[in-house]
Amino acid sequence: MTKPELLSPAGDMERLIFAVTYGADAVYLAGPDFGMRRDAGNFDGDTLRQAVDFCHARGVKVYVTCNTLPRNEEMDRLPAFLEQVADAKADAFILTDLGVFSYAERYAPQIERHISTQAGIVNYASACMWHSLGAKRVVLARELTLEEIREIREKTPKDLELEAFVHGSMCVSFSGRCLLSNYMTGRDANRGACAQPCRYQYALVEEKRPGEYFPILEDETGTYIMNARDLCMIDHVPDLLDAGIDSFKIEGRAKTAYYAAVVTNAYRHAIDAACAGGPLDPVWRAEVDKVSHRHYGTGFFYGRPEQGQYYEHSRYLRDWTVVAYVTSCDEDGNAILTQRNRFWEGDVLELLQPDKKPVLFRVEKMFNVDGEAINLAPHPEMTVKLKLPCQAGRNAILRRCNLQSEK
Repeated sequence: MTKPELLSPAGDMERLIFAVTYGADAVYLAGPDFGMRRDAGNFDGDTLRQAVDFCHARGVKVYVTCNTLPRNEEMDRLPAFLEQVADAKADAFILTDLGVFSYAERYAPQIERHISTQAGIVNYASACMWHSLGAKRVVLARELTLEEIREIREKTPKDLELEAFVHGSMCVSFSGRCLLSNYMTGRDANRGACAQPCRYQYALVEEKRPGEYFPILEDETGTYIMNARDLCMIDHVPDLLDAGIDSFKIEGRAKTAYYAAVVTNAYRHAIDAACAGGPLDPVWRAEVDKVSHRHYGTGFFYGRPEQGQYYEHSRYLRDWTVVAYVTSCDEDGNAILTQRNRFWEGDVLELLQPDKKPVLFRVEKMFNVDGEAINLAPHPEMTVKLKLPCQAGRNAILRRCNLQSEK
């Protein structure tokens, strides 16, 4: 069995480093323009080169999103951007617009072209046409079933790669093609600025009764009629492999470095276990519940979702909080940490490292940067010293279960 690529999100350099450290085979990111996540940190010319150099030194590929639908006034800026990406030696563009696709061939012919999920590819004829035009890969629409993907694989050229989202936020509109944000907020969802109005709670106002709000009930449970569940396929990796998917994509360029690390780590173990013919250790399945997420579902992979929108609320589930990242640590576990959220002496924390199971331990003693004993780390980015249960590498994660009572 050919092991699929694990493709992780990289909203900025920190998130890229964590994705790579925790097992990504490739990352996808964007420049300041032409990407579908305008509010992510993103990469300018210098940081893009740094990102590509960092990844290539570790055998990781870099794909640059250029998948918005640009208007006429934006097209003059596009050639310079494409040439900048080529100069940085990125591995591929992720494209939607046919005109942008042609520009990429003209101005950066050495860079592979992948077709974004925004293109809405749902059949083998469309996939074959993009391949005939020069596409190396298609990112399939999220609304496909595994059976449909299997047929696309059977009826497309073997050298055309198939990529599919396997984890992360879902859009209530078809493959992200939504105008609701435009109408309600003036922010264009097809140019990277979606305000996510599908997550709002709605009520009905009758014309002659201003100020009187009536709930819009899908059923008796609530009013969030467009609030999609998050996608989670970690329990079904063998089925994804059997369908012939070449690249497993994790959504989340606007999410945290912690999210990028934990979800990448979990799917890394899930893919490795499935390819080895073994079961997934429940330890790694539990990891995807330890990041901020909405209620999970399997999307359209098994047909029309039995569990569609979640009607009760649109809040994230947040049972765990990152409290610190490891900056350095000696072989005896004496560590220097960078604080991210406050924690106390006596807290039970969990230490997570790449390719190692999480380790629970209690904070017995902690010190500030001057070596003075402290019982609380309250200040963002403060340096904290404490002893870990084992040696840990740079960018190991310390987290705290939110169910512990605060001091």
